Amino acid sequence: MKRKYIIGLIVVILLALIVLRLASNKSTLDKKKEAPKDTLVSIPVKTATVKEQRQEISLIKTGTLAPFKEAKVLSTTGGTIQQLKFNLGDHVSQGQVLAVIDTRSAQLDLQKAESNTAKLRRDLETYTELLKGQAATQEKVNEIRQNYLDATNQVNQVRKQISDASIKAPTSGIISEKPVEQGVFANAGTAIATIVNLSQGKVQINLTENEVYQVKQGQEVKITTDVYPDQIFNGKISFISPQADETHNYRVEIMADNKDTTPLRSGTFVYADFSRKTTQDILLIPRDALTQSIKDAAVYVVENNIVHQKPVKTGIEMNGLIQVVSGLKAGEVVVTSGQINLKDGTRVTISK
Repeated sequence: MKRKYIIGLIVVILLALIVLRLASNKSTLDKKKEAPKDTLVSIPVKTATVKEQRQEISLIKTGTLAPFKEAKVLSTTGGTIQQLKFNLGDHVSQGQVLAVIDTRSAQLDLQKAESNTAKLRRDLETYTELLKGQAATQEKVNEIRQNYLDATNQVNQVRKQISDASIKAPTSGIISEKPVEQGVFANAGTAIATIVNLSQGKVQINLTENEVYQVKQGQEVKITTDVYPDQIFNGKISFISPQADETHNYRVEIMADNKDTTPLRSGTFVYADFSRKTTQDILLIPRDALTQSIKDAAVYVVENNIVHQKPVKTGIEMNGLIQVVSGLKAGEVVVTSGQINLKDGTRVTISK
């Protein structure tokens, strides 16, 4: 009995030692995992202060040149193209015959229609005389008269079909497309050519909401291009869209003179100088402060050594600076270097 008591006591002591050892190991591990409360990590960044500056702003926009007029030449009647009187790049005048459709079948139809019309005209004259002598009824005369009118309309339709066989240029200009060849069959409505008129150029640009209220229809605009660096093309605003598109821009069209010595071609990249300078107080930050593209612009703002990401709307760029239209105010501090290591709420240290 005494031996069992001793063994039990030894077992209890061993278990107590094991529990104490495990508790000691856990306490050591917890201390290793516990981060020092006074050693928080701060990311070094460079910053700049949002400043309000008075700037003289010139309204110069980029755009592309489109034709003054562009027209598709369509076949108004079906048939085989007997003659094609133009080539790509040819200068054509309004009303000039560009193609002729084969009309031999239509000519036969016209002869038949004219013969039928002549017969019905004689019948109408005969039955009108018979009606006077009461040898024919009024109903018969009315029937022949209606048939005669229908035949006359048929003659006019065939004549128009023959006239439409000569396809004419709807506007003056240059042939830019020639989708058909002589000898092929063309249905009514088939495009046989495209004409672009570049006697004037139509410059298409987009203006922001702030910019569109600085211009007016009929205003003179100077057009320049890198193609002719020493040339100025005079233009006037011909259209201002009354409604913004999905990006809140307004389409503006400018009609510009084209010169024979230095001709502008459709699609040319141009600059439109509205010759209007305004002095404004604007907010500026370094371009490097933007974390994303200008379209989805955002910046990190530092407050009490903590950064917060803010979306901003940007405006014009100048000398490495960019205008902030909304999202910031003067005096705020934005991160200009080190953004790659940041996220909203990160602690930072401002370095020189």
